[in-house]
Amino acid sequence: MMRNFLKLGCLGLIIPLFFVGCNGNEVNTNLPPKADSTPVVLKNPYSNLDQSPMDMIYYPPNYPLLKMTNTDTLPLIARVIYSRPHKKGRLIFSNDPNSLCPYGKPWRLGANEATEIEFFSNVFIGGKNIPRGEYVLYCIPYNDHWTIVFNSQLHSWGLHIDDTKDIYRTDIPVAVQNPPVEDFSMIFKQAAYGADLYMAWDSVLAVLPIKFSQP
Repeated sequence: MMRNFLKLGCLGLIIPLFFVGCNGNEVNTNLPPKADSTPVVLKNPYSNLDQSPMDMIYYPPNYPLLKMTNTDTLPLIARVIYSRPHKKGRLIFSNDPNSLCPYGKPWRLGANEATEIEFFSNVFIGGKNIPRGEYVLYCIPYNDHWTIVFNSQLHSWGLHIDDTKDIYRTDIPVAVQNPPVEDFSMIFKQAAYGADLYMAWDSVLAVLPIKFSQP
């Protein structure tokens, strides 16, 4: 039997109402509707998903958290802004001209806009004093090393780089990254002389030493 209640407003009476289902059993009409177990996935109408999302890294590595908690006892030294492409089964570094990053040809160290690095104090890289400021950062990959290039052409796009605005080049060795990395990644790690900028993609790892002071 199905039961509900009818209230007679002026008399203040509540009269139960009974309903009988087609199978003769009482039906409770006060139960909430049964939830649909199928999840509903709504597309965000305000954003298109970038296949190479932008990332930002700092030295000190946890600087944003330190800043928010007012525990930033170490000064901000460097920041890198770059986009992270995915391997997606493609050939990345090789002599094959069809590879994504052929040996001997400039690569933007990421995707989309040119990768930028900012130093908030003077640093030393490869023995050269790099003044505080913002720079485009790109590389020329080879089998056994990468040539890292600092360029003054800010806010450029992709590989449209004017090499006449290169201000400094330095070579760094590469090592085998195992296991391979699906997404190109850059991080800072503390070192005795300052910090190392790790750059890893697929089975390649390159490390750029950054000294905070010159002995």
